[in-house]
Amino acid sequence: MVNDPLILEAGRVPEGTRALVTGGGSGIGRSIAAALHSAGATVVVCDADSSTNPDFVVDIAEELDVQEMFRGIEQDLGGLDVLVNNVGIAGPAGLVDEIATDAFDHVLEVNVGGTFRVTRQAVPLLRASGGGLIVNIASTAGIFAYPYRSPYVASKWAMVGLGQSWAMELGADDIRVNVICPGSVGGPRMDQVIEREAEATGIDEAVLRSGYESQVSMRRFMDPADIAGAVVYMASPAGRHVSGQVLSVDGATETLRSS
Repeated sequence: MVNDPLILEAGRVPEGTRALVTGGGSGIGRSIAAALHSAGATVVVCDADSSTNPDFVVDIAEELDVQEMFRGIEQDLGGLDVLVNNVGIAGPAGLVDEIATDAFDHVLEVNVGGTFRVTRQAVPLLRASGGGLIVNIASTAGIFAYPYRSPYVASKWAMVGLGQSWAMELGADDIRVNVICPGSVGGPRMDQVIEREAEATGIDEAVLRSGYESQVSMRRFMDPADIAGAVVYMASPAGRHVSGQVLSVDGATETLRSS
């Protein structure tokens, strides 16, 4: 019979845990927020899309928006214990010489710059709480080559590097930093990715979808709940010494070449 408290608490977070999930209005972010709430955390979410009814309507590419959000978090929660950097945009698909410079810059401004802006504001609150957890939601595109997706790849490799660097910077403050790299997650966003790649390559969407499934040893897409479960583990007592890690939740990706 298992009676080790760390194992028994793997699906729960410490009492009083306060969490922020960026991009928490839909998709993976929504699933992460719901899972943290079910695990016992008080959770707030931000999203640029007001129709998702987030706690904070924020464009994380805008410094003033981010600052205003953190004033609200301090006022409403009194501090912060967990930050999940989930916001990310897919950006355009195409050959490197076909992608517009401003489109490339915009993806990095949101995915990398936004992650930096939010984390920069969060760290003093985490430090004041006596430690905490930061999770960057990157992608297997942050550890594999991914043709036709230069902006997205650049941003996700950056998020992996930032996460590991921040783990080194903040470890002495008992702030753990990890990176989760989801594989292909089923849903509307993946549908859009396949649609854009089909337009860029001229390959039929059904062929591309089959190609994405064949990239994975388990031959299927992930579910948002798979990613959410990994975040809860990291935020639980069982994850108290997990830091500086890059965890792929992807069914064993073999390649990101879909055709």
